[in-house]
Amino acid sequence: MALAINNMKKLFLFILLIGFKTAVQAVGVDPFITKSYVNGSFAVAGSGVVSSIVLSEDEWPGVVRAALDLQTDLEKVTGLKPSFLKDKTSRLAIIIGTIGKSTIIDQLILKNKINVAGIAGKWESTLIEVVKNPVAGIDSALVIAGSDKRGTIYGIYELSSQIGVSPWHYWADVPVKKSNTLFAISGRHVIASPAVKYRGIFLNDEAPALSGWSRKEFGGFNSKFYEKVFELILRLKGNYLWPAMWGSAFNDDDKMNPVLADEYGVVIGTSHHEPLSRAHDEWKRYKGGKWNYDQNPKQLQEFWESGLKRVADKEQIITVGMRGDGDEPMTEGTATALLEKIVSDQRQIIEKVTKKPASETPQLWALYKEVQAYYDKGMRVPDDITLLLCDDNWGNIRKLPKLNEAPRKGGYGIYYHFDYVGDPRNYKWINTNPIQKIWEQMNLAYEYNANQIWIVNVGDLKPMEFPISFFLDYAWAPDAIPAEKLKQYEIDWSAKQFGETFASSIGTILDRYAKFNGRIKPELLTDSIYSLTDYNEFENVVSDYRALEKDAKFIFEQLPADQKDAFYQLVMHPVEASANLYDLYYHVAKNKLYAKQGRLSTGAMAAKVSQLYQRDEEISNYYNKIMAAGKWDHMMDQTHIGYTYWQQPEKNSIPKTFSIVENKDDRNAGLAVEGSTASWKGKEKVSAALPEFDYYGNQSRFIELFRRSEGNYPFTIKAPDYLNFTETKGAIGEEKRIWINVNWLKAPKGKTQSSFTVSVSDGTKLQVPFSLNASKYDQKNITGFVEQNGYVSMEAPNYSRAINNRPVFWKTLPDYGKTLGGVIPVPVTSAVQNLDANTPHLEYDIYINSTGTFNLHSYISPTIDFTNSEGLKFAVSVDNQALVVVNISTDYKSEAAWRKSVANSIKIFKTPLQFDRAGKHTLKYWMVSPAVVLQKLVLDLGGLKPSFLGPPETFIAEKN
Repeated sequence: MALAINNMKKLFLFILLIGFKTAVQAVGVDPFITKSYVNGSFAVAGSGVVSSIVLSEDEWPGVVRAALDLQTDLEKVTGLKPSFLKDKTSRLAIIIGTIGKSTIIDQLILKNKINVAGIAGKWESTLIEVVKNPVAGIDSALVIAGSDKRGTIYGIYELSSQIGVSPWHYWADVPVKKSNTLFAISGRHVIASPAVKYRGIFLNDEAPALSGWSRKEFGGFNSKFYEKVFELILRLKGNYLWPAMWGSAFNDDDKMNPVLADEYGVVIGTSHHEPLSRAHDEWKRYKGGKWNYDQNPKQLQEFWESGLKRVADKEQIITVGMRGDGDEPMTEGTATALLEKIVSDQRQIIEKVTKKPASETPQLWALYKEVQAYYDKGMRVPDDITLLLCDDNWGNIRKLPKLNEAPRKGGYGIYYHFDYVGDPRNYKWINTNPIQKIWEQMNLAYEYNANQIWIVNVGDLKPMEFPISFFLDYAWAPDAIPAEKLKQYEIDWSAKQFGETFASSIGTILDRYAKFNGRIKPELLTDSIYSLTDYNEFENVVSDYRALEKDAKFIFEQLPADQKDAFYQLVMHPVEASANLYDLYYHVAKNKLYAKQGRLSTGAMAAKVSQLYQRDEEISNYYNKIMAAGKWDHMMDQTHIGYTYWQQPEKNSIPKTFSIVENKDDRNAGLAVEGSTASWKGKEKVSAALPEFDYYGNQSRFIELFRRSEGNYPFTIKAPDYLNFTETKGAIGEEKRIWINVNWLKAPKGKTQSSFTVSVSDGTKLQVPFSLNASKYDQKNITGFVEQNGYVSMEAPNYSRAINNRPVFWKTLPDYGKTLGGVIPVPVTSAVQNLDANTPHLEYDIYINSTGTFNLHSYISPTIDFTNSEGLKFAVSVDNQALVVVNISTDYKSEAAWRKSVANSIKIFKTPLQFDRAGKHTLKYWMVSPAVVLQKLVLDLGGLKPSFLGPPETFIAEKN
């Protein structure tokens, strides 16, 4: 025993000395597994042999458990089951152990077989290294040495991942990648400590999907269920969990839940309104009285104390503070002094139960909703408590630490949302979280040092697989995933699940569907969100989604059978289900328009709506009942059609549609023109002109001829010879869209107006007015944004010039936001700018035909003033005129304005600007505050139409 103690002292002294050496700077671990032998590599598997797994008898049980997972993983990949040895040797071995806990690892350190500089004493760090002759009886070994229990576990699961076992092997049925040969490359492979200390997920709003599935699969939220969750979190390099809590109680439902969490190495917390490890449901279970500390302090203290006693010896982060019963605000006028007393009394309970100072037990206080107001008004808690800052439930962080304030011992964290129940609408059904948006907001958190805890509400866990992976990967190493690498991240993640063949295409599909769903939550989608008449917006959006669905289906058909279930869950389902939903509402919109116009096909549109509604049920049924042999039954039980207010409907309901009886007058045909909801028949005056034909835009326009009663009616069109029609005569049939464009070589010069005649066999004769703009600017080889149809539209990333002023420069966030992307000044920690000629700004060259005062519409991301100061600002100007400063925060403090901004995922600001001449101008967008993201600029010259995404860009690059 004395010898063992002496050796341990030597080890700790050795670790202390090497700890002063330069730490490894890598933010992740590079690939170290290959299928082919390279010089000096270690044979994990080959020639019909797989290396043994070797641990010490005194290793952490959680490490042993993960090593057994590795044994299973190796067998799945190679078909060979490795021996699992404790305190024994084998010629070829995978040696696994924790520094300071594992006898064999400590021996390797003392004998200088491994150098743990930069790992020993660190948080959750790992060394992976090939070592020749590490100990007697072992010729060669792959050593996995962790700085602590989770460091070792992460090293094990990193090896599992690199040999071909996805973290999503259970939760998304991703098949293993089989291989007969596996080699570990020589060298020192280090998993550096994470940037964020605690990284986790919150299972929330779990009914009906996750709760129904867990009952079917495990009998409820018990330890069998949570074992699967714990393993997933650790494979994803997370370490923290807020368990499901509506009608559930983690520590009470199954006494093994907290035991196994601690054994696995997952830190357990409770949500923002569940103090001292007590689940919300337990108060009701045990007949609690008033949830009011002013009136019922003794019972609440006893409740909290008895709850904490159950888990006092487990690794926890204890939530302190208090909200109203059922996650509601505290009583109006609650005194800050009372809340401070609550926290003080809770800390006394912590000290009483743990028998150590409260500062030695990790705690958090969540500044959620109205609680942040208490903090802003002066409420304070002890310095060792982590302040958990929160988003607005819609992915916009509400508050961040001041850069110049003294650091807190407990630091700051972030509570973020991928799922939410509440105003303005629940969003729970499918993933609506583009990683570009997650990156933009969590990058703010990282740069402003809110890095103690990152916890994200993931709802039912499925179908949030991809954003969960990204959130936890980014939390580990933000510097490894800059905005420029987001596309590559999508490709790499796809390759890990499905191989290299289709990885790039799958990455694009993941990117596109999340972007489309991020524009507006599916639960908020209606027939009137997108414009049916202007810019062909609704039609284009549906067409884009159907094209994406076609791409996904093509890949689905090409994939091997064992990958189809995983592909459907992770890629195909959100695309197919969303495309169908968009198509459904598109046909609802067409049904209403056609009914107004008296089209005979109104009933056909209603029938199509019914078909698409049925298809939605079929898609959900396939996910629940057929895919993966019904493994995930209930996971798609979430209602998503038929919302009437923020709360979900009890069941889906088909949108209202109209049928139409055959018109009885003598007019059997009708005409509609692009850009108008009106229609005309007989010899009525067509009161709406087609959208203008513009030389620079060179657009095609359309008219539609339709039946108002049964029959097939011939038509003819007579028009000027410079108009080209896809058809000038034929029969209407059900209905016919006829496209029109201009032969500009024959067109009259300047601006002109004319018409063409549509004649139908029922006697209909209609004159359709149109206008041409063949005007050309004096400048040659124009490159810029030109006026078209009364507006100029500019996508933010397509600026003409970016004027930087070091250290501030402009960064483009590709595919961010609702259309092309976003542009943001960086660093995001830059100071507020004093505006002068050298202030960073973007310039957009534009060409207009008009003079006067016109509104510039600036499309800005709904970022909240996380500085809690005077608001976030930008400025705009034209040419060398005075700058106009715009505050994006002051007008959005009302609940109504906030609801609109998050529902529409945008804030649009109208700024009047003066243009005193036609021709070329330069619009300038100026940085004032950091973190303001510009998505689009639209100058309304009098012709801007209502739309959800704004008009299409009017950029041209003319070459003569």
